[in-house]
Amino acid sequence: MLCQSCKTKQANTHIKTIVNGELTEMNLCSECAAKMGYGNVFDQFFDIGSLMSGFMGESVGKALAPERRCPNCGITFAQISKGGRVGCAKCYDFFYDRLLPSIKRIHGNTLHTGKRLRKPQLHSGESSSEKTEIPNEISRLSQQLQAAVKNQEFEQAAQLRDKINELKASLGGEQ
Repeated sequence: MLCQSCKTKQANTHIKTIVNGELTEMNLCSECAAKMGYGNVFDQFFDIGSLMSGFMGESVGKALAPERRCPNCGITFAQISKGGRVGCAKCYDFFYDRLLPSIKRIHGNTLHTGKRLRKPQLHSGESSSEKTEIPNEISRLSQQLQAAVKNQEFEQAAQLRDKINELKASLGGEQ
């Protein structure tokens, strides 16, 4: 497609404008687009390197004498910064010192703690020996529950199940 302005060069800039609900499209070559003030809009307003450097704390375009590469996958830290992804699991070890601040900034911590519930606090008037007896009671009731199900005593099994659930609730959902 030829440029709609000079009509000699190949159009490589496509401009769509909507004014008062009316769509207008223009196909221009890069020289005509620059003359009309339609340079590369992304260069002026949006720089992916600056965006990622905000996350990674590094200047992505910064030239470092020879860039270190992960020995396993060959990716550089600049590529990780630009793409936002590591190349392999070994990258975490190889780029540890450079990734650590970013991981801490993004996740708030560098140690994975999982989703385990905390141990329940003892309520006032409750001794620690009472707390250790409950898991033993749950274990004993669970064995009785299995025996009741095996013997097809379903009413007794339902009562045992309810007692077990009450005890688990008193522990704060643990077990």
